[in-house]
Amino acid sequence: MLEQLLKRHSQPAGPSSKTAWLTGAAGSENSGETCPEYLEAVLSPSKLRSMATVLMCRRFPRLSRVTAFSTTAKRKAEHGSSKSKKEKHDKPGAANTGTESGATIQLLKPQDYRVLYNPAAYAKGRAGSQQRVDRDSSQALSDTFTGPGTTQAPHTFPPASSQALPPIRNALPKPKSNTLLEQTILATLYKEEAEKEKWEVHNSKEDPRMFQKGRPEYRSLSCDSAEPAQTLPAEEGESILQSVAGCEGSPGILTDYFHKLSRLPAERRAALVSDPRFSALCHHAVTAIRLFSTPDLIQILKACVPLAVPASHPLLDACEAEFCRRAWDMGLEQLLLVADCWRCLERSVPSYLGILFSYANLHWKDLTLPQFVQLLYIIGEGRRSPADLAQKVESTILKHLDAFTLEELGAICLGLFKSLSGLSDHVMRRIADRVSLQMEDMSTYALVNVLKMLRYTRVDHVPLMRELGKVIPARIPTTNIQGIMHIALTCSSLHFFNEDILAAVATSLPSKVSYCRSKDAAKFLWSFGCLDYEPPNAEEFYSSLIKQLHMKLREFSKFPEHLLTALLGLAFVKRFPEELIDFALREEFVQKTRGSKYELNKDLFTLGKSVEIECPTYQGSRLPPQLCQEFTEVVLSFAEREIYVRPEIVEATSLLESMLGGPEYVKSHMILPHTRSSDLEVRLATDGCPIPFNFKDPVAAKKLKDMGVNLTDDLISQLVKGRAHSQSPVEVGNEASIARQERGDAAGTPCLGGALTAGATSQAEPKAGCWQPQEVRLALQVSNRNHFCYGSKRLLGLHCLKRRQLRLLGYVVVEIPFWEWFPLLKRTRSEKLSYLHYKVFCPALLTRAG
Repeated sequence: MLEQLLKRHSQPAGPSSKTAWLTGAAGSENSGETCPEYLEAVLSPSKLRSMATVLMCRRFPRLSRVTAFSTTAKRKAEHGSSKSKKEKHDKPGAANTGTESGATIQLLKPQDYRVLYNPAAYAKGRAGSQQRVDRDSSQALSDTFTGPGTTQAPHTFPPASSQALPPIRNALPKPKSNTLLEQTILATLYKEEAEKEKWEVHNSKEDPRMFQKGRPEYRSLSCDSAEPAQTLPAEEGESILQSVAGCEGSPGILTDYFHKLSRLPAERRAALVSDPRFSALCHHAVTAIRLFSTPDLIQILKACVPLAVPASHPLLDACEAEFCRRAWDMGLEQLLLVADCWRCLERSVPSYLGILFSYANLHWKDLTLPQFVQLLYIIGEGRRSPADLAQKVESTILKHLDAFTLEELGAICLGLFKSLSGLSDHVMRRIADRVSLQMEDMSTYALVNVLKMLRYTRVDHVPLMRELGKVIPARIPTTNIQGIMHIALTCSSLHFFNEDILAAVATSLPSKVSYCRSKDAAKFLWSFGCLDYEPPNAEEFYSSLIKQLHMKLREFSKFPEHLLTALLGLAFVKRFPEELIDFALREEFVQKTRGSKYELNKDLFTLGKSVEIECPTYQGSRLPPQLCQEFTEVVLSFAEREIYVRPEIVEATSLLESMLGGPEYVKSHMILPHTRSSDLEVRLATDGCPIPFNFKDPVAAKKLKDMGVNLTDDLISQLVKGRAHSQSPVEVGNEASIARQERGDAAGTPCLGGALTAGATSQAEPKAGCWQPQEVRLALQVSNRNHFCYGSKRLLGLHCLKRRQLRLLGYVVVEIPFWEWFPLLKRTRSEKLSYLHYKVFCPALLTRAG
């Protein structure tokens, strides 16, 4: 059919040639009938796209040779030498594509399409400055998958080709034909190209090397991956390759050859790696590797960057070995430049970096400010944190703090964050002090990097967070999806509730949700659930994210922590997507969680038991009882060591025993172990008389009493004046999941999670039929400040979930909030007893319960 159409279309122009090929009039007796192939093509999008491809190649022959239009895996292999040097570093295991080449135009938008040329995803704030080519993005491949256990490098536009080629709507000559089919085809083409441009805006990555534009000194420390100002004619490159066979291997000549070849046009460079003559040139260089001077060897390595020499190439093997041998005879400037070249070449060089860090340690006093920032950039990209440099890094940050540009501060924070390097509270606060005063002048990308480190160090810097609430909402619509995710995650991690920020995120997200990785969707849901916030567009917001979870379901088999994070965030706000929950509680998925580098057991049990309590009609998979019992015991064991002995709980328990008549009238335990915090249970008859019920294990009860601590003035002062950002052992237990998942910290803390089982008599949730008639059960909540949003009385999502489930089970929840109870710890015994008496025997509670 398509051949017939093209045949008609290629006929000589005639009086009716503009319409004849559509109606079949040219050379046909059915001149008044519409071509059936045309109707089929219009009604079938797939046929329309294929026709568009052929038509465009026929009408515009140059397009069949334009490399930038190809986004298929075959084309990626052909142009792999000009692809971005940054993406693979974030995913070292990314599979290499094959070597088969093709020359096709793919009009369908690939699912994992990434554009690396236009990195203006993070707007510059007031300045709105033009961003540079994103050829060094360090996170571009963090979550690109094709299925469980597999990876696939994204299809990208080669930067050089992208730079040379304008957008298609400008590159294509305006067609002269007014035929309906041509207009339809071109409209489809333009529409899909517009969709690709939209993808560029929201899914591109910011350039982590922007800080290098702020000072000329970085030119000697970094490898400039931009296109050469003056390219070498292809004919001269061909002449060089022809002369390789007769080359005697002179180091100077070889260096000159590599330098000149690196200046060839991008499309010519792309074919060099597979050229046998170029392989011969590389072989000559390897043979003469020790004859090169250090500057010449650096020039060869720099030339390998635009030439896109594969990371595993023998030439690079020889260069690495030679640079490691010469490192101690090189200068710090040369060492940093070579390290930057390795970064651009996506080659992992742990031995070389180890030598670099040791050299820097010995010559630390000689480090200039740009060298220090570049070193931290290399540390971050290498994901290595030299322990012996930690103290020197902090002192140098303080020394140059006022001299750093805002972009350099962002680069420093990103390097420390990527390498999991800690910062003292003091240094982090000093950085935050400066950022809070100049936030409007800071690019969003640099600001997000500071927020990452603020989150990692758990520093509660109120001025910065308040200024963030003023500056960032207006920038969110022009920020890419990963940047928005980090903003929301910082708020939830620091328990900082700002409705302006969250509302702006919720408003912007639905239109961008298709660009969310599984990780992004999970973190959005966790952040909003953790802060217990339902935005004005809650239904649109949550439905779009749940839909995205379904689309990313295959990824969760490899990254199960993301699904559990998402489902817990949904559970906090009373949303339970049963299909996803059924998937998460299946035996095979549970086994995958046990093999994860994260501790996911407590998250599984919090989810499983929450579903059991809040979803009585749920018919899907459930956790095995033996697993529930196992981790219930783990969490209760931890509670006895760390939670029940906290001073505020011990004091409340002791006073209640005295007030009610003995230890049998009050029980300090976890009514719902899967919620990871304790309760003081009291039972009353409807007439207000306490009912004894705690007769089990008196020995353990006495042991618990003996574990109490003395309430000294210092201890009470710490409780009253304690900092919100410092975490007690129980807070670590309650919040460890988010801290580890946010930071990627595999070490974490001991497993605290648990769940209820039918056989757990003393700790299982009570059944309605077991309660005594005319009985009121109180669940007293002795809370601390880490159960609430920062500086407010707004409960966090997990603690909202706990109270909701206690009420569903028939308990009357009684709050003993820290802002009332902690100050009373300093007061007289009679004042504390009076307060607790009011809380327990409040007539309103008994009336409501009755």
